[in-house]
Amino acid sequence: MTTHQQVALVELASKLDGLRGELIDAAGGDDRLAAVHPRNRASAENLTHYMALRRHDVRFLQADLAALGLSSLGRSEAHVLASVDAVRLAVASLAGLEPPEDGRGLVDFASGERLLERNAITLLGEGRNGRQTRIMVTLPSEAATDAALVDRLVAAGTEVVRVNCAHDGPAQWAAMIANVRTAARAHGRHVKVTMDIAGPKLRTGPILPGAAVAHIKPTRDDLGRCATPARVWLTLLNGPDCPDAARLPVTDAKWLARRKTGERITFRDTRGSQRSLLITSATPEGCVADLADTAYVEPGTTLHHNDHEHHHRHGDDVVQVDALVPREQKLRLRVGDDLLVVPDLDPVDPHATPVRIGCTLPQVFEDARVGHRVFFDDGKIGGIIEATGPGGLTVKITDAAPQGASLGAGKGINLPDSQLQLSALTDEDTANLPFVVEHADAMSLSFVRSADDVALLQRRLTDLGGTHLGLILKVETVAGFENLPEILLTAMHWPQVGVMIARGDLAVEAGYGRLAELQEEILWICEAAHVPVIWATQVLDTLARTGHPSRAEVTDAAMAGRAECVMLNKGPFVDHAVTFLDDILVRMAEHQHKKNPLLRQLHSWGYPHDLASELAEATHLAP
Repeated sequence: MTTHQQVALVELASKLDGLRGELIDAAGGDDRLAAVHPRNRASAENLTHYMALRRHDVRFLQADLAALGLSSLGRSEAHVLASVDAVRLAVASLAGLEPPEDGRGLVDFASGERLLERNAITLLGEGRNGRQTRIMVTLPSEAATDAALVDRLVAAGTEVVRVNCAHDGPAQWAAMIANVRTAARAHGRHVKVTMDIAGPKLRTGPILPGAAVAHIKPTRDDLGRCATPARVWLTLLNGPDCPDAARLPVTDAKWLARRKTGERITFRDTRGSQRSLLITSATPEGCVADLADTAYVEPGTTLHHNDHEHHHRHGDDVVQVDALVPREQKLRLRVGDDLLVVPDLDPVDPHATPVRIGCTLPQVFEDARVGHRVFFDDGKIGGIIEATGPGGLTVKITDAAPQGASLGAGKGINLPDSQLQLSALTDEDTANLPFVVEHADAMSLSFVRSADDVALLQRRLTDLGGTHLGLILKVETVAGFENLPEILLTAMHWPQVGVMIARGDLAVEAGYGRLAELQEEILWICEAAHVPVIWATQVLDTLARTGHPSRAEVTDAAMAGRAECVMLNKGPFVDHAVTFLDDILVRMAEHQHKKNPLLRQLHSWGYPHDLASELAEATHLAP
């Protein structure tokens, strides 16, 4: 070894000693560690080590370690001090130095992974098929009445279900959970139930409804000819719906009962255009008819049965269209427009000037400031607050589709720059907590922005005897992300803790360009705290909705395997999405664990190997 190499190794050992000393001092001087639950004491210490490490830019140190064939600390999250001690010992050996003192951390290489897996099993249950990433499914409202749907989800591999308390009510939630418990027993498994309390609802206010008009149109070919007639369902006002058919209620049950297949019904629509309906099937509840031309139909429109013999005997055989649902109206906004956001919730006229919309949270008007950004409807429309006052907030629209964008009632509002003085726990949430404590295995807290939000919920749950519940924190705001270390340390006062990366709102607040970076950092810090992570929002969304995945979302699903759980949203093909995701996660578990690539023997280019047969078999997993 040359003198230069010896000096370089001694300098490297010195840098590692200095870094190690900072890690120990950070944990020793952090009074917050004493308050964490004994179950989480070692994990909290490791978290403080990780935060101390990441206060430095260690890329040059990493390069020096890698050049020696040593660990570059890039996968040290679960066991930070042990990783530093290991490379320091190796450098001392290479340099001929005295070995450093024994490690003083509570977490070694083996226990780091064990702690994370223990916490994941406690909060989310055991993974099946050998995978460590669980599958969570958000239950649709139909899960309260459709036990077969719940059974299919459990059979496909769902380990955790999520009940969204922003929808339905206690009776429906209880029915959903009962169906889950029944399905789990039938399949000999335990399925965890989580309940997601809604938090503050920051939404746009109501908009006046439009005219009560049914717009019915057939499918046309490239030449404008009718390719597929529109299906129309003629029934009574309180009659049932008919799938894939436009509903036209009529006023006379006797008229409806006289209808037969093959009859033709004529009418003039709102534009005076003559239109004709051909009845293709008739039932006691109503009849289905084909319409070959576009029509606009309003209440009071007269429908004529064209039967000359009936007319000669009894006079006109007519009926009127009954009440119709008013059409939903939306604001139309373009870049450069001004939008007045007001504190009252009276329905607004979308055609009035100035253009205005209500906001469901009055606190916004206390805390928002000129220059703050505002996003509407999952970021589809963005703007900057230009003025504030008693009348509301004047927002200059800076981001919208080139042809303009529509903004409807009840759409989300995000203010990433505004420090809203709101509790994450609303009065409605507090009222729902007794039900959650009685029925759920874990609960999710929405809109978490600070450690105080977590502490408040912990106090409420303790008062209700809910210390057995797992606590999942949804990171969906910039404030929640920025305060995550403090949030985690407070959350770790509780025995069971998890984090959900709510990528939808987080992408809107932080910007889509930063989402990938933020979700990586959340995965890292949670691994350092041995806190299981749920990867959420639009995973295999196209597959769940349409039955066919997009290429991009398949890759996203594979990357999600680095979390301890992946959440699927509801959709008509969600059971197929569970099966598809199960296969992806099982395969990827053989190639990667967290950030660590696993060098399993590759079969793709081996001999003999029939890749075509394997791929053909895999396609059977698709719906």
